[in-house]
Amino acid sequence: MYRRAQIFLVSSALIFGLIAVVTAQIVDKRMLDPEGFLGPSWLRLPLLVGAALLVDLVPRTLWLARFRWREMGPIFKDRIRTHWTRERLTLVAMGIVCFYLVYVCYRNLKSFLPFVVPETYEFDHELHLIDKAVLFGADPAIVLHDLLGTGWVAWFLSYIYMWFLPLVPFAVAGWLVWSRNLAYGYWFVSSQCIAWILGTVSYYCLPTVGPGLQYPYLYADLPDTPASTLMESLVFTRQHVLFDVDANVVQSVGGFASLHCGITLLMALMIHATINNKIARWAGWINFGITVVATIYFGWHYLADDIAGCMIALVAYYFGGLVANQKFQRKGVRRLVAESDEIADRESKVSHELT
Repeated sequence: MYRRAQIFLVSSALIFGLIAVVTAQIVDKRMLDPEGFLGPSWLRLPLLVGAALLVDLVPRTLWLARFRWREMGPIFKDRIRTHWTRERLTLVAMGIVCFYLVYVCYRNLKSFLPFVVPETYEFDHELHLIDKAVLFGADPAIVLHDLLGTGWVAWFLSYIYMWFLPLVPFAVAGWLVWSRNLAYGYWFVSSQCIAWILGTVSYYCLPTVGPGLQYPYLYADLPDTPASTLMESLVFTRQHVLFDVDANVVQSVGGFASLHCGITLLMALMIHATINNKIARWAGWINFGITVVATIYFGWHYLADDIAGCMIALVAYYFGGLVANQKFQRKGVRRLVAESDEIADRESKVSHELT
């Protein structure tokens, strides 16, 4: 049933990995494991999944058993039997490994970009002209600064923008571990892989560094927020990579397209399609909307970058769904939700009987 998705995940990770390795050889660079939230990627996702496993089993067991020791064992074993099946373990293991490989290759290929595509071919000037043409001569960032101000709003947008860093591994772990329909887990991780791969392709097709780096004077009135600190760090790291000061870091500057917009839109779409909760759906769409504003406000991206990122999300959402055998019809979506609710109700009844 999930063979198509499994073949896609493995083949995309291997092919993308081969491209990254060949590119590293061409530019005479090493493949690196970029560090981030909770440490290196190879440790970050397993830690999150392990934590999710404990959160899934321990509190649930304690709650249903009402802290009665004799009843904890049967409840714990029943959850393992009904939820942590061989199919679930296959999804979790394959999803983690393949997403990890794709993400690491994405970071390395992004870092190789200045050595593959000369900086003379950057398209910042053209995209900046398009931005000003769309707003009849005004700069989008200045318009937002005047409209929203540069006080507490800057801090608020900064924290929402920075939330993206832990959001991605949390979301991957969450969909793999807790998606009541396994097809949703394959859909999510397949779409994620597609989005990160297409994002990498877009960097090479239209290389830019973004308005914040190309036109820093436009953002001089902003306060020192975590977002501005991150941008300074990226500039510093980029210089180290370009001048071969530190061979153990990756540079992460690439404007077109905006994967902040792409990934947050993709998550909003996935929440809307697979989670039957209005609060979660609203949270997904609000997070996406605020992220779009933040990318322009801080100078991470041009308008065209955000539009391209949204297009990547739509393509990844659709083809990821096809890979996971999803039917893009209202009745089909309703049917899958009904099946998931039925499974959840059956698990709940079994647990209630044990208590």
